[in-house]
Amino acid sequence: MERKIAVVGVGWSGFKPFTTEEYRELIFEAAVKAYEDAGGINPRKDVDGFIGVAEDLWEGISIADEYYPDQVGAVFKPENSVSADGIVGFISACMMIQSGVWDTAVVEAHSKISEVLSVNDLLLFALDPVFNRPLWNVDPKTKKPVGGHPYMFAGLEMNRYLAETGTTVEQCAKVVVKNYRNALKNPFAAYGSNLTVEDVICSKVVSHPLKELDASKFADGCVVVVLAGEEVAKKYTDTPIWVKGYGFCSETSWLECHDWGDSVYTRISGEMAYKMAGIKNPRKEVNFAEVDDTFSYKELQNLEALKIFGRGEAGKFVEENLTAIDGDFPVNPSGGSLGQGNLFCANGLQKILGVVLQLRNEAGKFQVSKAEVGLAQAWRGIPTTSGAVTILGR
Repeated sequence: MERKIAVVGVGWSGFKPFTTEEYRELIFEAAVKAYEDAGGINPRKDVDGFIGVAEDLWEGISIADEYYPDQVGAVFKPENSVSADGIVGFISACMMIQSGVWDTAVVEAHSKISEVLSVNDLLLFALDPVFNRPLWNVDPKTKKPVGGHPYMFAGLEMNRYLAETGTTVEQCAKVVVKNYRNALKNPFAAYGSNLTVEDVICSKVVSHPLKELDASKFADGCVVVVLAGEEVAKKYTDTPIWVKGYGFCSETSWLECHDWGDSVYTRISGEMAYKMAGIKNPRKEVNFAEVDDTFSYKELQNLEALKIFGRGEAGKFVEENLTAIDGDFPVNPSGGSLGQGNLFCANGLQKILGVVLQLRNEAGKFQVSKAEVGLAQAWRGIPTTSGAVTILGR
């Protein structure tokens, strides 16, 4: 990276199963915290541009990015909307700064999923209307469309991943147990709990072999991140967190052609980020990671795709507590999406928030012992095959 970029401020609100605040109030609260964290930066004078991460599908509003500028101080300022995961919005801001168009940027992503009454219907609505949606919603007797659970795609992917790698449902359940317990140490996590492997395995089957507790629960919340070029970063903070590399990728949009046993988009995104950061051996050169755990098996699949562990090895290392907060390679010490809650478009910024707090030694009870270089990875979610990775360091 020719021009160094730093995270100079972070702010968040939530994360809760349900919030009484309107989504714009969540955004305002997170933005105020982020600007205070960035040395009292004035968004109207000191910020060159803004990135809003939003998906009209979830917002229930056409051109949803028109409704967030007031809350972040972006009125009469350049503003771009990214309909993807929060890390993609983060990367978009980085590229604007690298190009020299902006010196400072703000990225915002939020979730007010508690107001969405038909989440499953919307997920199914995202499927191809001709080739996919009818196939998964047809009564075998009447041949007429009926309601179906979109997590069937996660169930299919989990089944294929387990079959190809030899990973077990018990190892996936161990991921849930770990992340829920990590969340007990995180004051802004929504779902901290002292579960057992048996609790997870005995929970309701959603789509075999996926159980109810294998899936992250929804949460409301917002994350705002302030970025700055090297020349101005130290003006706003004494503890800049440097962006060392990033990558993003979309696999095929055709589910028929999707590699169900591997996270191809994570592997390619990771390779891009490692190349930019000059990382040859991620297992040794990265200290910890916040990766997508929308579903328990995704954490294992992503760790292998990122070459942190070899193919089929992640489950074994989770069983051996290698990925615990005090383990050799901590994974999702914040609790991840399983413990904090699924923020949909804001999941990526939630991961970045966790990494930044660790690198600043501000994570409190979920602080890892060694935090020099951290990795954040996110997936856009069902039914997409796209994701992003960024590597941050002191």
